[in-house]
Amino acid sequence: MKIEKRWIISFLIISIISIVALFWPEQTSLPKPGTFLGEDSIVGSDVAWILASSGLVLLMTPGLSFFYGGMVGKKNMISTMLQSFIALGVISIVWVVVGFSLSFGDSIGITINGEHYGLIGNPTSYLFFNNVGVLPHSQMASTIPFVLFALFQMKFAVITPALITGSFAERVRFISYLLFMVLFHLIIYTPLCHMVWHPDGLLNKYFGVKDFAGGTVVHMSAGFAALAGAMMIGKRKNPHHEPSNIPFVILGTGMLWFGWFGFNAGSALSANATAAMAFGTTTIASGTAMLSWIFFDRVNGRKVSALGACIGAVVGLVAITPAAGFVTIPHAIFIGFISAIVSNLMCNWKRLKKVDDTLDVFACHGVGGIMGMILTAILAQGENASLLHGGFEVFAHHMMALVLVSAFTFLGSLVLYKLTDIIIPLRVAEDSENIGLDLSQHDETCI
Repeated sequence: MKIEKRWIISFLIISIISIVALFWPEQTSLPKPGTFLGEDSIVGSDVAWILASSGLVLLMTPGLSFFYGGMVGKKNMISTMLQSFIALGVISIVWVVVGFSLSFGDSIGITINGEHYGLIGNPTSYLFFNNVGVLPHSQMASTIPFVLFALFQMKFAVITPALITGSFAERVRFISYLLFMVLFHLIIYTPLCHMVWHPDGLLNKYFGVKDFAGGTVVHMSAGFAALAGAMMIGKRKNPHHEPSNIPFVILGTGMLWFGWFGFNAGSALSANATAAMAFGTTTIASGTAMLSWIFFDRVNGRKVSALGACIGAVVGLVAITPAAGFVTIPHAIFIGFISAIVSNLMCNWKRLKKVDDTLDVFACHGVGGIMGMILTAILAQGENASLLHGGFEVFAHHMMALVLVSAFTFLGSLVLYKLTDIIIPLRVAEDSENIGLDLSQHDETCI
């Protein structure tokens, strides 16, 4: 079999990274004074909880594989599942090399009224995890080793591009997807992560955006990238298919729901009351959304389906994510309810159906993230913390940030798809699409 140059280049890249890592010095620069605390600041219970949470969030990616894999046709099940699963390898490597540094390194940005606001991290701050060790960081994670914080955040970075894959399932070239994944991570995810979650980030420090666990950073970015991908790659030749394995969808939903406790409650970065509240709001929002979805389906003349119940549950998880540690459990019920209704309407909106978003990623994750961001700005607890508590300015800033993030992620992703397509065509050949990506891309089958 003829080996294409693109695969030789891919192998050379991982070879070079591995050799550089072998000879990389343990520390190439000294951190700024006051950046790290002593080991006596480490709290054992916090370490245990974030270790467990990191494992839970990692489980979400294989859970997503089953969730998406069960929804597509049989001849594309393996390829769809692999597109999610492979992110565990690709993004983990990129994150260690430079992704974490771009996300949480020293801020590079702009100055407004004498204050500095970060747009992206300095790529040399934590290159190859330089200065990422066992001491806690004074601002970002003061009771756990900094390396644990970095690894916890890695799992968020991993699942974000995996979420996008549902929009272009059954028609994308695997190597093109790998290239897009890396570009998306470096150019869309890391600056957005820095702006929202770094203490000096623009959206955090200037706009005051509240995103407890990734409604903006993960779900909105993935949702708008998914919409851009579906539009850029075009419709499938045969857009109608029957889900291949509903039990896989149920299994994947269960794994996602279980892992989401680490996703949301773990984002408290401590074993404390906020983590407990986030744990509660997460499960009640998802349960409410699941019931709301199937009841709304029935009211509209559609049968109660396992697929609908699973999609509803995931929409609830998405919508509560930015609000999880900021709202009460009764508010979580409302968030789950209204988000399920809006996402359901979007999934069945005829105009959106004209865009072949295979697994309705934008309608679920994009819209769910938008709803979560809006509802967080309305309901978040605390004086002047949200619209209901006197914080009109907070609400206005959230709406401005929503527009900025939507434009940045959608337009930025469109550019990256076009760039990827120039380097390696995104779409598989028509005969490859007809026989299915399992065989044409991977020479495997589950039929």
